[in-house]
Amino acid sequence: MIVDDKDKELLALLSVDGRASTAELARRLHLSRSTVKDRIERLQKRGIINGFTVRFSESYAQGQIKAHVMISTDPKKSAEVVRALHRIANLKSLYAVNGIYDMIAVISAESTQVLDETLDLIGNTDGVDKTVSSIILSTKIDR
Repeated sequence: MIVDDKDKELLALLSVDGRASTAELARRLHLSRSTVKDRIERLQKRGIINGFTVRFSESYAQGQIKAHVMISTDPKKSAEVVRALHRIANLKSLYAVNGIYDMIAVISAESTQVLDETLDLIGNTDGVDKTVSSIILSTKIDR
């Protein structure tokens, strides 16, 4: 997909503040509001912008317990496993990986009890053969 320099600038601004007003984006890009609106719509239609999300404040995020969960699955049931894991609200992202594990899940919970319950949900999912979890103690780099 070809993205011109103004689109790249727009994407960079939106990645910092997805709630920035069209007027603010237009001012920073030296474009009209309607041009910025059209560019955003075009980027969405092309699938470059897939949605907008919330980034939590550092103080809120520090109150969450995060963990990486490495997951081995029955290869014949991996699609079912993904569908089942998608329904777990505390599971924030899921990656297919190579190596001894098939997937890595990132979970976020407000307490160790909720973390434990979430890990049980993942481990008891039909098609999940094995999990190994690592609690994230601190974030050293987040880009």
